[in-house]
Amino acid sequence: MKHTYTVTGMTCNGCRTSVEDKLNTIPEVKKASVNLETSEAIIEMPKHISIKQLQNALPEKYTISEKNIFNDTAEETKEKSELKQLFPLFLIFGYITIASVLLNNNPWNSSEFMLDFMGLFYIVFSFFKLLDLKGFPQSFRMYDPLAKALSIYAWVYPFIEVVLGLMFLMRIEIPIALIVTLVILGITTIGVTKVLLSKKSIQCACLGTALKLPMTKATFIENSIMIVMAIIMLLNMSVS
Repeated sequence: MKHTYTVTGMTCNGCRTSVEDKLNTIPEVKKASVNLETSEAIIEMPKHISIKQLQNALPEKYTISEKNIFNDTAEETKEKSELKQLFPLFLIFGYITIASVLLNNNPWNSSEFMLDFMGLFYIVFSFFKLLDLKGFPQSFRMYDPLAKALSIYAWVYPFIEVVLGLMFLMRIEIPIALIVTLVILGITTIGVTKVLLSKKSIQCACLGTALKLPMTKATFIENSIMIVMAIIMLLNMSVS
């Protein structure tokens, strides 16, 4: 008999192979096939194998669960788990916001606040991406359309963020930085939207691979905030 399971935590083909190999080492498993795109594992077994046994065979970074089995308790647990995973993202956003407010509090300047926010956003987020420059491109290509088409783009993306961050903080060629922001984050947001609509379970690469963050609406919101700020700044510049 065959059973279909959902596997989370996979970010690349290396992860898929690792999960597949680990599942196939279980004596009771006749054959295990893992699909990275759908985050599914189809396991053929002569008799039922408990989730605990399957989970014990996998490294801690991967989580396996039965597909299409939902109840209120499971949903609540899943939501709490996602919120816990997203806590670092919320914390970083909070620090960036507070720092930007303090830099422009006396006197208050909305335009300067947005420039500092965008600059700090890029610098901080690029830092986490650079912590694992080898693993980031693989995770980024899972959802960014341009990174899928051009491998080199995924490799240089963290450095693009560093440059943009410095341009905003040092007030260098702001219109160019704003246009580039609209282009790269617009492309990424298209990919994020497709993932959310398909309800695939993949890792978000916004903070690199050092922190394991699930792809959720929070990723869409963070990109949207930056895009909206860029549009506002460009409109203000065109008016003035």
